Amino acid sequence: MLGEMWQFRGRYKILHMTWFAFFLSFVVWFNLAPLATTVKADLGLEVSQIRTIAICNVALTVPARIIIGMLLDKFGPRLTYSILLMYAAIPCMMFAAAQNFSQLVISRLLLSIVGAGFVIGIRMVAEWFPPKEIGLAEGIYGGWGNFGSAFSAFTLATVGAWLSFGGVNPLTGEALINWRACIAGTGIIAAIYGVIYFFNVQDTPPGKVYRRPSSARGLEVTTKRDFWFLMLMNIPLTGILMLLAWRLMKVKFYSVNTMYIVWIALAGLYLFQAYNCWSVNKELLSGKKRYPAQDRYNFSQVAILELTYIVNFGSELAVVSMLPAFFEGTFELSKAQAGMIAASYAFMNLAARPGGGLISDKLGSRKVTMGVLTGCMGIGYLLLSTVNSSWFLPAAVVLTMACSFFVQAGEGSTFAIVPLVKRRITGQVAGNVGAYGNVGAVAYLTIFSLLPSWLGGGAEPSPAIIAQANSIFFQIMGVAALIVAFLCFFVLKEPKGSFAEHHEGELETASVPNMSNIETEINF
Repeated sequence: MLGEMWQFRGRYKILHMTWFAFFLSFVVWFNLAPLATTVKADLGLEVSQIRTIAICNVALTVPARIIIGMLLDKFGPRLTYSILLMYAAIPCMMFAAAQNFSQLVISRLLLSIVGAGFVIGIRMVAEWFPPKEIGLAEGIYGGWGNFGSAFSAFTLATVGAWLSFGGVNPLTGEALINWRACIAGTGIIAAIYGVIYFFNVQDTPPGKVYRRPSSARGLEVTTKRDFWFLMLMNIPLTGILMLLAWRLMKVKFYSVNTMYIVWIALAGLYLFQAYNCWSVNKELLSGKKRYPAQDRYNFSQVAILELTYIVNFGSELAVVSMLPAFFEGTFELSKAQAGMIAASYAFMNLAARPGGGLISDKLGSRKVTMGVLTGCMGIGYLLLSTVNSSWFLPAAVVLTMACSFFVQAGEGSTFAIVPLVKRRITGQVAGNVGAYGNVGAVAYLTIFSLLPSWLGGGAEPSPAIIAQANSIFFQIMGVAALIVAFLCFFVLKEPKGSFAEHHEGELETASVPNMSNIETEINF
């Protein structure tokens, strides 16, 4: 596969077009970070307000990944990805036209939905590549697409300055940055590519059937025990949204009473989701339906993958947010120097995530690969907790990049397993696992933001307290990763057909015409 990867035809064309769709969705999703200080100064925002907008950037991604997973399984990745990319232009234009804090929050909440695009390509790639190559293919999709966040960080400020046509702030003498045109432009480019994507890809190779669940309203399980396990694992998805609602109240975006109303609405959302899952599985629960052994899957395997994505992708989002300030404060570097060093963490995505998938393909056991990478990640975070000003700076940078490799390789190995759990519900499994990555990010970032206050007794934290908080933060992530590594070794099971030439059920249906593609062509 490595030698054929650079071709732009057949399945490799689908892979390249799909990772670039993911790349653009991440450019849009992360287009605020490099322009945040400019937006803050231009609209006269407070620090707490700009941080609130950053939180809103991930708020609706959690439920959106679940919903997108359902739509994906029902309508196929081609249509779902195209519509999501075209939708991206709407919140981007709204944000670019915003004149006050409330408008920024609303548009950013809507824009956070674009972050759910990741799960769509997981199924698209899985439809075109066999299990024995799925790790590398999904790793390329995830790693190269994920680089969109780093691309935004490195280019948007420069593009914004170019779009200001050399304008200078008369008060400070600094170059002006046209953040409005920059953010609107990312959305417009994504929308144009959405049209291109629709007319240049297919859901499946010729002659292959796109397998859909009987209902996409909720996740299908195959035993009664798994249904109650599913209900339990859905609780954190609602709980993290309640935590975000509390954070918005703390920055005085709304009152305590409004927060309670939001909490009640979120509890209702959980009950609605539970009802949908019951509707999908009611025949199983009533005893009218019983799955044959060969058609069952263990939901516990999905739950472990959700936990692995908390500790790898969740921690990545958290570390990317705090790493520049960590290096700046620990080694007394300039903001530019600290930012460049911290960027090495994101740059590792280009090689680390495909590397994790390739290791998963070649090692012969996806379970062992997952456990080893997660364990090494935990050790890496524990070592990072010992970094202080007495460390040799290059050694700290090397350790950071090594830890980054295991984090992102772990992400690649997670999604080398996801498409093999149960093919017809791959979109929903990917949506649930992906949503837990955002659960982890919000949980870690909340702990990180509160640690200095807890350690300092509520007073303004000193540099020593901040250093202690950083150390404890890395220790929390390290211990969590080691616990999940233990589960990978002793609870996670090797998926059936991990290295097969064909996906589950594919041989039996290979000769049947691809009706989903035929219907799509008729409808559109």
